[in-house]
Amino acid sequence: MKIEGSVALVTGGVSGLGFGAVSRFVRGGGSVVMLDINEAHGAAAVDALGESARFIRCDVRDRDAVADSVVRAAEEWGRIDILVNAAGVAPAQRLISRDGELFDLDLFKFVIEVNLIGMFDVTRNVAAVMSTNEPGPDGERGVIVNVASIAAFEGQIGQAAYSASKGGIVGMTLPLARDLASIGVRAVTIAPGIMDTPLLADAPDELKESLAALHVFPRRLGTPEDFAHLVQSIVENPLLNGEVIRLDAGARMPPR
Repeated sequence: MKIEGSVALVTGGVSGLGFGAVSRFVRGGGSVVMLDINEAHGAAAVDALGESARFIRCDVRDRDAVADSVVRAAEEWGRIDILVNAAGVAPAQRLISRDGELFDLDLFKFVIEVNLIGMFDVTRNVAAVMSTNEPGPDGERGVIVNVASIAAFEGQIGQAAYSASKGGIVGMTLPLARDLASIGVRAVTIAPGIMDTPLLADAPDELKESLAALHVFPRRLGTPEDFAHLVQSIVENPLLNGEVIRLDAGARMPPR
């Protein structure tokens, strides 16, 4: 599948990795719909990207909002060819704090609802839309790219909820690809490493340098453009399917 002329839906699309993918799609001649909860950033993103971009406010935890937003997104351009599930949250908390406080169970549920259940809900709704697309070469009707994390494999102290949510994404990658094969839709997961996104925007330079030093090579933080480049490669290579790809410069995370 080519980026040019395609229609992409990107959750978490108004900032960070999601916006990196959105920007690359638009530069490549595609059209995009961004789903996010940040309306101010959504308006700014549309202004920056121009007529090829649309924004719909959507909390992926809200089943009705997801279903409605996917229908609206498909109506904008007549179809959806590509889905990038980049919406996510990453709060950290120890199972038992130093003063004996237990991990907040509501926080655990929140992380799972956003990162895993919300992603699955968007995926199933978009897959239904993709199933109505006219098949291209090899019978392909769509491509789904989910975003996990290397925390799925090497979760650090305080990342139990986050790692559980991202591990769930990793675990469902192959079953999703197998489920969707009958309608000509591929599913691939990217597991980013340490990326220079808004989560690190206020971090001191010393911290960023220490994080970059965990990379084997190159010893720099990953960027939204690095992520977007891999998304495009997945979209355009028809044999990439059912796989989890680490985007981490060879990093392996220590306990803390």
